[in-house]
Amino acid sequence: MKIGVPKEIKPQESRIGLTPESVKTLVSEGHEVLVENNGGFEAGFDDNQYTAAGAKIANSASDIFNDAEIIVKVKEPQKVEVDMIRENQIVYTYLHLAAAKELTEGLIKSKSINIAYETVTDDNGRLPLLAPMSAVAGRMSIQAGAHCLEKNQKGRGLLLGGAPGVEGGTVVILGGGVVGENAAVIATGMQAKVHIVDKSDVRLKQLVEIFDDKIIPQQSETTDLNKLIAKADLVVGGVLIPGAEAPKLVTKDMLKLMKRGSVIVDVAIDQGGCFETSKPTTHGDPTYIVDDVIHYCVANMPGGVPRTSTIALNNATLPFLVKLANKGYQKALGEDKNFLAGLNVFKGDVTYKAVADVFGHEYVEPSTVL
Repeated sequence: MKIGVPKEIKPQESRIGLTPESVKTLVSEGHEVLVENNGGFEAGFDDNQYTAAGAKIANSASDIFNDAEIIVKVKEPQKVEVDMIRENQIVYTYLHLAAAKELTEGLIKSKSINIAYETVTDDNGRLPLLAPMSAVAGRMSIQAGAHCLEKNQKGRGLLLGGAPGVEGGTVVILGGGVVGENAAVIATGMQAKVHIVDKSDVRLKQLVEIFDDKIIPQQSETTDLNKLIAKADLVVGGVLIPGAEAPKLVTKDMLKLMKRGSVIVDVAIDQGGCFETSKPTTHGDPTYIVDDVIHYCVANMPGGVPRTSTIALNNATLPFLVKLANKGYQKALGEDKNFLAGLNVFKGDVTYKAVADVFGHEYVEPSTVL
């Protein structure tokens, strides 16, 4: 198959869909790979590394969209890219459609085959292609939040880890999944006081086994979230409903309870965010203030560390891509119900229920379209 990798064009997005090592694997399987000129430069991968791995360098994105049977990206297609997607072309990337009506309509109209990294599952119902970026974003959330707490960033002027004779800050993490666990790794390492809120008793017990007394587990149904965020210096939103819009856990009224100069980091912003006052920001202009609370809502946080992120992402996405290229989409998806769960839009039909529901489209069972 002919596989195309365009340069990412979303603002401040420096990742790339394939590393040279991944290209080498695909070429060894007999596939042709086209990589856009300088597509991996910002992630630390030069064109000569791609050509050495067996790729061909394309002069423009239009060359790639014209020629490739499979488009491999990182972020959701931007409007100019959606306009280039051809009927029956396979698009394999993060899509986050539940928070993107215009993109959803564009992909429906294109009659292309769209597989979203974030809804591919495993046998335990987890999201293996979302997990590596969730881990990166979770770790970055504390790093970013700690920076935003500095006075020159309009924060409280508080060192999250404290100092000799001075208590560290209080971190509240909403959601104990991959984002929450990795946020806790960094927050506990910085010696902050860390609360993790989750609805699953089983998951909270797992987190206590991992972190021991370094965290304070909080069952969401019995926790007074108003009181908890009122004492927080940093709140991290990491709640996810697979493929669906994130629940709004912190309302505008609740925000008024927070301390002046405190910080929220909304890692769920790709799915609409879990704070009512959240709106997407970029690495170039990452924060804004509502009611004296700093909001960090960068929609592609792992794009800030593109080399680490690209390698981590490829470790997860490549095995599925090899299967897709070797077998074709009908066999690859038909043989693997977990991979099939990634099919969101198929030749004009919406094949992911949460996306269909949020925009009022008819839901078509993915197994029936194959």
